[in-house]
Amino acid sequence: MVCLGNICRSPMAQAIMESLVREKGLDWIIDSAGTNGLHDGESPDVRAIEEIKRRGLKIGQQRSRKIQKSDGENFDLILTMDYYILNECKKIFANKPHLKIECIMNFVSPSEVVEDPYYDGSFDKAFDKIESGCRAILHRYLKHY
Repeated sequence: MVCLGNICRSPMAQAIMESLVREKGLDWIIDSAGTNGLHDGESPDVRAIEEIKRRGLKIGQQRSRKIQKSDGENFDLILTMDYYILNECKKIFANKPHLKIECIMNFVSPSEVVEDPYYDGSFDKAFDKIESGCRAILHRYLKHY
């Protein structure tokens, strides 16, 4: 799960997907990162933590990190929150043409993105979009979710 700073959308996406795969008994490894590294080592935004907590999940233990080229070796699928991040990831992993890199909302509606709630505080809207994307991904990959 990748967003810009790894303090809002991608840690929320990690928590949501981890919860859903746990419910299904899957052993998927879910992680999150940002493309800019400006918040490396920081906890998620307090508003993201509050929204996740309100929904019965946790993300406070996560720490922001910048995406690394090694992530292309460690993960089968890179999911981005918007098309700017998608393009940044495609540049980072240009030497890995078979690595799947997709915008999370492509699984719901190709014209949708998860807008960054950092500026307008729309963490509830971001959560709902991310959750719908995560459920759609599970549906696509499991065919019976």
